[in-house]
Amino acid sequence: MRLSTSIFTQPTTATHPPKLHKEPIFRIQAIKRSPGPIQELGIQKEAEKDLSKILRTEFAIKNIEKKVSSKKYKNLWPKPVLEALDEAIKQKKWQLALKIFGLLRQQQWYQARCQTFTKLIVMLGKCKQPEQASLLFEVMLSDGLKPSVDVYTALVSAYGQSGLLDEAFSTINDMKSVSDCKPDVYTYSILIKSCTKFHRFDLIEKILSEMSSLGIECSAVTYNTIIDGYGKAKKFAEMESSFSAMVESGSCHPDIFTLNSMISAYGNSGNIEKMEKWYDEFNLMGVKADIQTFNILTKSYGRAGMYDKMRSVMDFMQKRFFTPTVVTYNIVIETFGKVGSIEKMEEYFKKMKHRGMKPNSITYCSLVSAYRKAGFIMKVDSILRQVENSDVILDTPFFNCIISAYGQVGDVEKMGELFLAMKERHCVPDNITFAVMIQAYNALGMTEAAQNLENKMIVMKENSGKKLIQC
Repeated sequence: MRLSTSIFTQPTTATHPPKLHKEPIFRIQAIKRSPGPIQELGIQKEAEKDLSKILRTEFAIKNIEKKVSSKKYKNLWPKPVLEALDEAIKQKKWQLALKIFGLLRQQQWYQARCQTFTKLIVMLGKCKQPEQASLLFEVMLSDGLKPSVDVYTALVSAYGQSGLLDEAFSTINDMKSVSDCKPDVYTYSILIKSCTKFHRFDLIEKILSEMSSLGIECSAVTYNTIIDGYGKAKKFAEMESSFSAMVESGSCHPDIFTLNSMISAYGNSGNIEKMEKWYDEFNLMGVKADIQTFNILTKSYGRAGMYDKMRSVMDFMQKRFFTPTVVTYNIVIETFGKVGSIEKMEEYFKKMKHRGMKPNSITYCSLVSAYRKAGFIMKVDSILRQVENSDVILDTPFFNCIISAYGQVGDVEKMGELFLAMKERHCVPDNITFAVMIQAYNALGMTEAAQNLENKMIVMKENSGKKLIQC
């Protein structure tokens, strides 16, 4: 059955299960019986207890953050220090995380653990800080800790994500010389992913040959990594060849990740016919679609301008009881926004909110971008007011987008306000932020202001490379 027909086909059953859509909150409250006074009191006390715990934790974390620059605190209570470190890692605040880790190492009760170093190095890799990851590895050795496979793999990943492939290969060679710390299939899969990311496909055969000589068999993750890499690079022949190798291996079976990688590859390239063919092939193999699959189809049809099919995918999702997510609506909003269909974009934005879904930074970024292109600066003002009155977590791309919108109309004052607001929201300006503002200043003949920003950008780049960990 072809995708084009299967999505449009109505279910053959005469009766349907009840819809899974969430009703508006006020409707639910009208139907549900009110809890008794004793139950209400219990719920209230539980909520107050949870809130009190959250507030205590947040206070403790902030208190630790204030002490990171001091060397006199050497016997702090372990729990808040460790919680503060975990929170900084989770939020990818790498500079703060390393400072808290420095405070942790000063404590009398400190014991070096591989797990802590692994989490920190993984975070540094995601933040594109391979130099800091390398320094941290040296700190671990100075603490007398023997590196584990996980630590080495995290370091390989940190180098690989920044394109330092020679260092990544060198780290794997170091692993081979350490007893009980040989690279495993996950280590090599990480290395392959880094090679595909930077289009070093010439190294893949070398890695696979090395794995074979060490008796390490490819896992489904390995094959999926290779397939995804070839797909993103639009190397479709190699992608399908890797898929065949996966099937012929006998030990690894195509799964939902394989499906999503292959249809995404063809969908992103605009080859809708191939995308639909492979969707049906996987369906026959018994690999069922998930919400990400439908999001890929929605995005692909939207890019191809096939809006009827895009809407049909969303209808099909509901009939199969897949509730559209925030990601789904973001895709549709972005699609209509890019082609200047403001009315349709706003229609789906309203639908999103009516379903009780909370718009995020990506949603607002798409709206601002569309309004900027259409010249509707007043609507950008409206979005800014909505964001200010909400608890949405903003990021640097959003500020870049809205600063660009005001820069386009020459509103320098608003640009400056938003630039300062970035600091309040803990968003670090990047090259795009500075480039947008410098362009706006130059366009208005404000060369001195543009030069000052350029100097600030240079200083920030220099500071980002400073050594933060003292061995």
